[in-house]
Amino acid sequence: MFSLVSSISNTSKTTVSTPLILASSSPYRRELLSRLRIPFFVVAPEVDETPMHGEDPRSLALRLAQAKAQVVTAQYPDHIVIGADQAASLHGAPVGKPGNLASAQRQLRALSGQSVVFHSAMTVARDHRLQTVEIPTTCVFRTLTDAAIDRYLAIDTPFDTAGSAKAESLGIALMQSMESADPTSIIGLPLIALTRLLADFGLDPLDHAQINPTAPPQSADDVQS
Repeated sequence: MFSLVSSISNTSKTTVSTPLILASSSPYRRELLSRLRIPFFVVAPEVDETPMHGEDPRSLALRLAQAKAQVVTAQYPDHIVIGADQAASLHGAPVGKPGNLASAQRQLRALSGQSVVFHSAMTVARDHRLQTVEIPTTCVFRTLTDAAIDRYLAIDTPFDTAGSAKAESLGIALMQSMESADPTSIIGLPLIALTRLLADFGLDPLDHAQINPTAPPQSADDVQS
């Protein structure tokens, strides 16, 4: 079950010609959203993702998901906007994106045999209405040898992924177990929660899914205003 975190207001400015916007440049979230077979387009929000002093990973993910949705909703108030963010924690401490091979090697050695919580936060907004949820996923990593770590990193190159493991790819082989209310949450966009929120906003995927949906534009620039 997902829990409702908040409902706040926003300000309206301009409009565009499609009903659904993904406020994220993540190719992983774009692929997930396309599974619902509803046409959408992508707007990359300009949001400072620097953690605040003392901010825990869950709070960071919630704040950034809301901020991304708010920035884009201010530009496109008549359309449904999805903002999302994910942060990971090990014993309460943040686990970031490694950025390079050496950092990924160190990170996976530290995570070997450990339990890591991935906090996937998501906001759905339209004009003055905004709802945010957070779906945690607890991943227990296998005990990993250096050889296994090096082999995995050479194949999957997960340097843009918190925890140095792509669960949608070979990174699943690093896991001993996963526990979550939503199996897509670990990839960054919890679709079970999203379908419920979209229905609340009048865009139930069961009513609006297309048999052969048009591929979504890369950005709002590809959409005629």
